[in-house]
Amino acid sequence: MNKWWKERVVYQIYPRSFQDSPGINGSPGDGFGDIPGIISRLDEIKDLGAGIIWLSPMYPSPDADNGYDISDYRAIDPRFGTMEDMDALITEAARRDIRIIMDLVINHTSDEHEWFQKSRDKNSPYRDYYIWRPAKPDGSLPNNWTSIFMGPAWEFDGQSGEYYLHLFHKKQPDLNYRNPKVVEEVKDILRFWLDKGVAGFRCDVINLIYKTTLDDGKKTIAVRGFEKYKSQEGNHAVLRELRRDVLDKYDCFTVGETAMVTLEEAGDFCNEARKELDMLFYFEHLEVDRRFARYIPKKFHAEKLLAVLDKWQNGLEWNAVYLENHDQPRIVSHYGDEGEYWERSAKLLATLEFTLRGTPFVYQGQEIGMTNFDFTGFDQLDDVETLNLNALMKKIHIPASLRWKWLRESSRDNARTPMQWSAEPGAGFTAGKPWLGINGNYKRINYAAQKDDPGSVLNYYKKLIALRAGSEPLKYGSFKPRYAGSGASDGLIVYERELAGEVYTAALNFSRKPVKRRAGMPAALKDLLQGEGSGKLVLTNAGEEGGGKTGAILPWEALILFERLGNADQDQRP
Repeated sequence: MNKWWKERVVYQIYPRSFQDSPGINGSPGDGFGDIPGIISRLDEIKDLGAGIIWLSPMYPSPDADNGYDISDYRAIDPRFGTMEDMDALITEAARRDIRIIMDLVINHTSDEHEWFQKSRDKNSPYRDYYIWRPAKPDGSLPNNWTSIFMGPAWEFDGQSGEYYLHLFHKKQPDLNYRNPKVVEEVKDILRFWLDKGVAGFRCDVINLIYKTTLDDGKKTIAVRGFEKYKSQEGNHAVLRELRRDVLDKYDCFTVGETAMVTLEEAGDFCNEARKELDMLFYFEHLEVDRRFARYIPKKFHAEKLLAVLDKWQNGLEWNAVYLENHDQPRIVSHYGDEGEYWERSAKLLATLEFTLRGTPFVYQGQEIGMTNFDFTGFDQLDDVETLNLNALMKKIHIPASLRWKWLRESSRDNARTPMQWSAEPGAGFTAGKPWLGINGNYKRINYAAQKDDPGSVLNYYKKLIALRAGSEPLKYGSFKPRYAGSGASDGLIVYERELAGEVYTAALNFSRKPVKRRAGMPAALKDLLQGEGSGKLVLTNAGEEGGGKTGAILPWEALILFERLGNADQDQRP
């Protein structure tokens, strides 16, 4: 029997930017999204076709990293509402057959968490919940590790007289998974939310939680110490224990965010026999046009994207398929075309996602083709990672104009601007002052404008979600690359999904140039471009002029063909 989380589509909500509800005593709202706002939009999520909601953190937090610094794992931050609101959200979602998964951030807590405050006392039973070390005999830091947010990974605490480890912000001290009591605390947190009716967890930087040694790391220009804690064997042991003692006793699933994970490491985390995670997020498919993570760009080549997709589609038993989240630039701005072909490229990218094997994750606003924010200066940025990177780049004398170009395009704030619900003031997100700027294109790109337009990006997403829901080959079929163009004159990639003799062929033109019939293309596609009919055209994003009518695949056109091999039942044709 197939797992329910393989059948459904996940919709990620970044709560502070999703929907602000009117405040107490009829006030217009505080410009900050909240749980009542999410409840008010459940029908829209259901109408899209999503069956799971992933909520980014809504726990109490000092907000050093937008809620990923948690001070209480069993409560709701008052800015988002109350625990009663959370219970109502779970109930109302269930009424619509939508399940909820929570963000689980357990590599670190906030330094304002009760555990950390108690750990500052050397004699406290909580001391070993965190990683404390004295300075070296010469007075230097305990080791040479650097934070993923830049700078040293150690912070001195005057009360304690020692340093604590923080792989991220200094207000995010790392937990010590060598201490069995920490693992037991995490088990209790999991049970707390699962007993409330939550259906699983997205596990933040879950492949970094176990530090095998605190020896100095290799000297690199990037993050130092990474090899001492990335994807360690102790990490796997912790995940197996959580699965055995808690997760396997509930009908739930886990998806892990795994930093710089290799394919081999990924299989160790999420292949079913390992009994650790159910699936994970990797990043390589979003970095084919990047020199260093997502920050420094290079030229995009569609054939490189297809090669990466082939690697992961065939390398893992099951994929978490995504193009956007709260940490990534908007995909239309990244791989698409914000200008003349904005709509068509947004639909092409949707076609890509929903014709891959795995559980699809849609990030809020992706379904209407939201773009990167129209920043004009660093003063509009909120993201701590971007601000720290700017300081580092400035320190190594990268010119201001180049820093701005790179960081404007890569900042996490691009995905965190408020959801564009309508052309009304505040984009339908809030009647107050939004916590982060709203993209000036909200009057053109918004949910209300697309809802009743059959040709909109939104309704194209609905078609794709419905197509996947009714197609076993698109959900479970094999993935086979069939064609990849090369160079600026041919941005076409073609691949097939096949199961039990039923074949879907996806052809995607990542360029402004039409692509005509070429050697190496699969026969069904060649026939379509010649006006012949060995395969049925299921969908095109190019309207009446698309689908091979001109003898070419149009600029930014995506099309899906279907054919049946052998004697498969003809009644099953879509």
